Amino acid sequence: MWRNVYFSRCVAYMSFLLLFQDRKKTMSTQPLIRSKQTEKSINGISTQVVCTEFSNYIFIVLTQYGKIGTLVSVTPDSRSGDISTSMFTTKVLLGKEEALTHVCAKNLATFVSQEAGNRPVLLGLALKDSSIEAIKAMKDVIKSCQVW
Repeated sequence: MWRNVYFSRCVAYMSFLLLFQDRKKTMSTQPLIRSKQTEKSINGISTQVVCTEFSNYIFIVLTQYGKIGTLVSVTPDSRSGDISTSMFTTKVLLGKEEALTHVCAKNLATFVSQEAGNRPVLLGLALKDSSIEAIKAMKDVIKSCQVW
């Protein structure tokens, strides 16, 4: 129980911090932040997903531990003009630098960025199971939380 409370507070705090960096949003009738959260069992492991849309990027937390985990920035290459063939750069901002982290982040965030008009994605990953089957299932869960 305390993990869910801690996780919710961490996501709320990160969203609060990111809100002040979101300078492109103008006053309108739409909410400043659109967010969806869901939980699903993937290969017997409870997996929580929170997707939050800001005007210039998408923030996704994907966790099986109840915490944000490794924070990865996935940005489209500015030299590529064609959205369908964009190249993406991953950068670990917080957490352990591992090759598998970059592979998972790029696999999970590329379709989000493309569907959101080539916006960058900030991805929090805390995974127990990073198998190919699990990553495919996680993509479906992210799609169910679509806010972009």
